[in-house]
Amino acid sequence: MLLEKNQILDHSKIERILMRMAYQIYESNVDETHIVLAGIKENGFLLAKKLKTEVEKIAPLKVILCVIEMDKKSPLNTIKTSIPLQEIQSTSIVVIDDVLHSGSTLIHAVKYILEVPVKQIKTAVLIDRNHKKFPVKADFKGISLSTSLNENVSVIFEKNNNRAVLE
Repeated sequence: MLLEKNQILDHSKIERILMRMAYQIYESNVDETHIVLAGIKENGFLLAKKLKTEVEKIAPLKVILCVIEMDKKSPLNTIKTSIPLQEIQSTSIVVIDDVLHSGSTLIHAVKYILEVPVKQIKTAVLIDRNHKKFPVKADFKGISLSTSLNENVSVIFEKNNNRAVLE
């Protein structure tokens, strides 16, 4: 049986959410000269790129992008970043993913970054599903969405057609 996809967010709503999140990120980093947006590969990094564009429109910050590569199904396996950790120490970092479900991915990414001293770590997600199994929260979130455990939320980034669907 095919499950019908229900659109949760359309392109224009996502654009408004990204602008609001960019302002929140800037407000929490107003005294910084530069910040690192570390997106969890794939969609977390795509979201980080979009947030970088929005932050740069409103803030005099240098925004550095970083990719966090990890196996989301086995996050204890190797985690890599596109920038050596030593280069981001003493920096303000925002770890970004598209959907916060159990919190496993975010908490393992944060744990990895904490191998070096940083100024602060915040987290950002487009959708917080409220099914956390780990003590992690989204400092910046687009929406909170209560779903059943058997439902899946997907974020699709396509040119002029970004959307989030519930399956």
